[in-house]
Amino acid sequence: MASHEVRAFAKHLRCDEGNIRIFDLINGQPTRSELDDVDVVLLGGSGDFSVVEGGEWLESALDVMRHLHDLSKPTFASCWGFQAFSLALGGRVVTDLDRAEVGTFKLTVTPEGKADPVFASLGTSFDAQMGHQDIVDELPDGAVCLASSDRVKNQAFRFPGKPIYGTQFHPELDLSTLLDRLRTYPAYIKSITGLDYEAFVQQCCRESVATEGLLEQFIHHVLADHANR
Repeated sequence: MASHEVRAFAKHLRCDEGNIRIFDLINGQPTRSELDDVDVVLLGGSGDFSVVEGGEWLESALDVMRHLHDLSKPTFASCWGFQAFSLALGGRVVTDLDRAEVGTFKLTVTPEGKADPVFASLGTSFDAQMGHQDIVDELPDGAVCLASSDRVKNQAFRFPGKPIYGTQFHPELDLSTLLDRLRTYPAYIKSITGLDYEAFVQQCCRESVATEGLLEQFIHHVLADHANR
């Protein structure tokens, strides 16, 4: 899924895939010079790894996120990245199959989200693509919740005064790229929804037009703000 993730991020950042460099946090930490050499850090991730289950790699990866926070490095954390960043800064993450979300879900923008320069364009509510069973139950101190769903309160955060945002949903995925990814995991779809793939597509999936410009909006906001400091 690594190459698929790069294609998805590039598509919604409106950039060439060659502009995105891959660094595997499971196997190490980027140096300060490597971080200084990029404009923005994107934290994605794989369903093969869980911050709740952890592993020998976890603390090292969380240290990187604490470092990004300390540096006020422009960062966008999606899904696994959202969970890991929350845990790194003192939030609480749990596995809860009753609140798992796979497919397209409607989210509500919080009052703080409506006032946010990145999220304000989403209006009062919007559809977004999902695929998770780990839940951020409590955001870390200092993080502000920007959106919620019926099942999961904490669907997005920002850190006021820092160019750092995160989403439980996938703004790098539209319907077609979500389905490209989920075709690889039919057993996962079945375990969460009880549906086979074709029924899942018909009953649980739809377009998510509102989120397709969110990453681009984030880039314009944080880089313009960073340049003015």
